Amino acid sequence: MRIFGISGFSGSGKTTLIERLLPQLAGRGLRVSVIKHTHHDFDLDTPGKDSWRLRAAGAGEVLLASERRWALLAETPAGASLDALLARLGACDLVLVEGYKREPVPRLEVHRAATGKPWLFPDDPHILAVASDCPPPQAVRRFDLDDIASICQFIIDHAHSRTTPR
Repeated sequence: MRIFGISGFSGSGKTTLIERLLPQLAGRGLRVSVIKHTHHDFDLDTPGKDSWRLRAAGAGEVLLASERRWALLAETPAGASLDALLARLGACDLVLVEGYKREPVPRLEVHRAATGKPWLFPDDPHILAVASDCPPPQAVRRFDLDDIASICQFIIDHAHSRTTPR
């Protein structure tokens, strides 16, 4: 399994970039999974439904399954590490990680001038390049946000293999 991170402040376009990269990566024959970290509490379940009731009653994990997809809802009071989440994924060639910016994985920073936020790359040695709508304040490899083909190739070339506990 190879892993590559996409970092940036909220509103910079990380998810949109990943959404645009996925068809390109799949078109190159890669099976790609995505792990997205959020700082907000969320619940994919609906209060009152059976799966919600089972979790509320104390189940640590509830797996929902249909003919077309399945989802595992797991309670993690201490938070799940990136390695623990990687170990949960099925077989794939590449994992794109949105967030987890403290993890030592190679990354691309997504930056938009309109956010008014500072650049991350000067203080993060794991950021190898930036995708931006403006020039960075110091030397770093830069891609235009619309140069999806070049960004895709860069990710393939720089993704690192990562062993996970099984």
